[in-house]
Amino acid sequence: MDLIEYSDAEMMMMTLADKLASEISNCLAAHDHASLAVPGGTTPGPIFDTLSGADLHWDRVHVLLTDERRVPPDHERSNERLLRERLLTDKAAAATFLRLVPDERADMDALVQRLTPELPLSILLLGMGADMHCASLFPGSPQLEAALAKDAPPLMEVDAPEGLEPRITLTAPVLRAAMSTHVVITGDEKRRALDAAARLSAVEAPIATVLPEATVHWAKD
Repeated sequence: MDLIEYSDAEMMMMTLADKLASEISNCLAAHDHASLAVPGGTTPGPIFDTLSGADLHWDRVHVLLTDERRVPPDHERSNERLLRERLLTDKAAAATFLRLVPDERADMDALVQRLTPELPLSILLLGMGADMHCASLFPGSPQLEAALAKDAPPLMEVDAPEGLEPRITLTAPVLRAAMSTHVVITGDEKRRALDAAARLSAVEAPIATVLPEATVHWAKD
């Protein structure tokens, strides 16, 4: 794990957005397209705001979420809604977006077939909860061990904690195989969780799945 500490969160978000833009550009110089997997939640919003204005060949960038709730795309808890409002705008509006949630035109098998050409992921951006979850791989989830297995399918439907709507998530083999992995966290609580995760198994701390190869970006607030 490579840990980078920043003096404040705003600087971190801007610096990381620039880093992602550079990696996307470098990937496109060598490949026909770049696959960029990003989290939902509130933390990455400022990164998206900056990244969306980057001067890139966005028409060759394929964007997907690391996980999504089984809700309509305009639902207030939809990660896709956040992405469309803050990343898939400005210059990044030209990017191709791959939805994770099945609809009347795509079941789970069809989604896996759609995802497969994007693997391995070019660039993976993850957040981490204070419970050390990443994507929708939650400690204590009944599907966790199956999602961590070496032979796990690329996508799985999993139960969310506290009885909330089920989720679709990328599984551990996909996360581990990404060509570049960044984890972004803020605050003392998550820093303590990160330190703990480095000593725990992936079953206890799912973020441990990616830490060996990840660059972790942390700011106090």
